[in-house]
Amino acid sequence: MTKSHNDNIALLIDADNASHAGIDPVLTALAELGTVNIRRAYGNWNKPSLKGWANILHKYGIEPQQQFDITKGKNATDMKMTIDAMDLLFRGNVTGFGIMSSDSDFMPLAMRIRQDGIPVYGFGSTKTPEGFRQACSRFIDVDVLIKTEVTDVGGKVDDELLKLLIDAYMASNRDEKGFASLSEVGKIAGNRSSFDVRNYGFTKLVDMFDTVSIFDVQRREGGGVWVKRLR
Repeated sequence: MTKSHNDNIALLIDADNASHAGIDPVLTALAELGTVNIRRAYGNWNKPSLKGWANILHKYGIEPQQQFDITKGKNATDMKMTIDAMDLLFRGNVTGFGIMSSDSDFMPLAMRIRQDGIPVYGFGSTKTPEGFRQACSRFIDVDVLIKTEVTDVGGKVDDELLKLLIDAYMASNRDEKGFASLSEVGKIAGNRSSFDVRNYGFTKLVDMFDTVSIFDVQRREGGGVWVKRLR
């Protein structure tokens, strides 16, 4: 997809609930939406647990947002992130959001942003609650991204994922030979869930289909990719 020079993406990081080790793949994933011009990380920077983030803020051009722990058990970080996100939304010059957190408290925020037709990419750990995952346009498991970068291993398609791919294929327009456009299949799968191939160890959708024996993958002249269910 070709991006306009006006694509302006905001990445908001809940440093208390996100691993600094995933920042590289997160920024790479957000490049699909446009240029990440707004980069903010929220937390109490006096905490030793945030040292990993503090060490890389300048390297990645991330603006630290200090939030003191005024009352035990109350999370001022979540509130400040939500307020800033709504401010950015209402200014009207942000075309996409990335929310880096494993906290389900951001589910209402993701849903509200999407109601304005703005895509929201969520980035969290494997333990992230399903509510936040599904509230995002796409949710990407940062633990999987980090593991894939380190090991460079192929992914795996389980039964649940296979059903999603079959259902998306069946809902797609097919030509006289039964082939459906891969891009349409991927779009339908994404509309039905926060599906993203990177959660399964793949870098591209076509790589995933190449490993599924029940699909025939056809690369056509002009760069188009088409898939057909064999059984």
